[in-house]
Amino acid sequence: MKSPGRDIIDGLFASYPPLSVCREDITAAAEALAACYRGGGKLLICGNGGSAADSGHIVGELMKEFRLRRPAPPEIRDALRAVDPRNADYLADHLQCALPAVSLAEHNALNSAFMNDAAADMIFAQQVFGYGKKGDLLMGISTSGNSLNVLQAVKVARALKLKTIGLTGENGGLLRNFCDITVCVPAMETYRIQEFHLPVYHALCAAVECEIFA
Repeated sequence: MKSPGRDIIDGLFASYPPLSVCREDITAAAEALAACYRGGGKLLICGNGGSAADSGHIVGELMKEFRLRRPAPPEIRDALRAVDPRNADYLADHLQCALPAVSLAEHNALNSAFMNDAAADMIFAQQVFGYGKKGDLLMGISTSGNSLNVLQAVKVARALKLKTIGLTGENGGLLRNFCDITVCVPAMETYRIQEFHLPVYHALCAAVECEIFA
């Protein structure tokens, strides 16, 4: 990854020196995200509990402005004027360019229905199967690396030729065996792992935003 995204990743290790052991994988994850978005793909994210909350947090940083301005392009303003001349400027002024991302943990009706009618461990895999296209990327978050529903989603993603990133704890769990890139932060306790996950994914979001919009 070139500057300015690389500068953000380097800054992560300056602020959180213990994460330096993950430098290669975090850098690879940032490059994979940038490649996904340059190719017109989207990011699918899954996790349970606090990792489900992290999934939604990541979507919030990618789907709207994070650290940089992302104004809607002029052609959108022109198209809106053809639809509603009086409100076109308001609409265009309040739209922001997005990096498409979907948290698979947010779809309660679908997930509870699939859990009840089919298989609980397949709730994320089903969505990967439905949403995933070649060129997309799946990020699976599991502090243990052994969350079965996350693992099943990663396996389906690999079968569909999606790139996969795992975000997990020190030993990586089973996730390490299936992901293209696995970021194993240097902690063993769940809350400590989650404390490291947040600066990692903030840096990833900021870096890819810089690469696409700087």
